[in-house]
Amino acid sequence: QVQLVESGGGLVQPGGSLRLSCAASGILFSINFMAWYRQAPGKERELVAGITGGGDTNYADSVKGRFSISRDNANKNTIYLRMNSLKPEDTAVYYCYASRGGVEYWGTGTPVTVSS
Repeated sequence: QVQLVESGGGLVQPGGSLRLSCAASGILFSINFMAWYRQAPGKERELVAGITGGGDTNYADSVKGRFSISRDNANKNTIYLRMNSLKPEDTAVYYCYASRGGVEYWGTGTPVTVSS
């Protein structure tokens, strides 16, 4: 089993920044992909950014150039999502995701609200 715990969400004004963190614990070997998803009210959950075990990254078009996913250098099972130039449409619950051996794991989510 893998447990994922997110932190760092909150209320921020448009144009502001936040950094989300996700710490994985449990059986961690062979985690080959970690990512951030988000789900806005009334919308489907969508991939925001992902990072492979080798460090390759991918982003949703809507966040390219504004968001950055990274992995902690000391603890490879902790990932971050740096979010800059936040917009009201970025408001959502953000979920951490991990894939290990074909099994998917999800955190419980951290809410991000972008509003003035």
